[in-house]
Amino acid sequence: MIKLTTDNFDEQVLKSDKPVLVDFWAEWCGPCRMVAPVLDQIEAEHGLAIGKLNTDENPEIMARYGVMGIPTLLLFENGEPVKRVVGAKPKRMLVSELGLE
Repeated sequence: MIKLTTDNFDEQVLKSDKPVLVDFWAEWCGPCRMVAPVLDQIEAEHGLAIGKLNTDENPEIMARYGVMGIPTLLLFENGEPVKRVVGAKPKRMLVSELGLE
């Protein structure tokens, strides 16, 4: 997983030539901790690049994309968010909602 910050977000996500799933999370967020191992599995099984963005440390990126609650997952393709999943969900639901099946 890629550790995303305000400084590297544009380079790692917006300029990427492959899809990137961004996990908006925070240390204190219980549901964020629940979804983390599921994202590890999705990354390994689907070869999807996943970046984690700590919202407490990078609030401007959170605001830029209208993220109101966490965990929020945004799938970026060609520099644009194309899918949004809010809340912790089971793996099969995440895979389905992200169109990875």
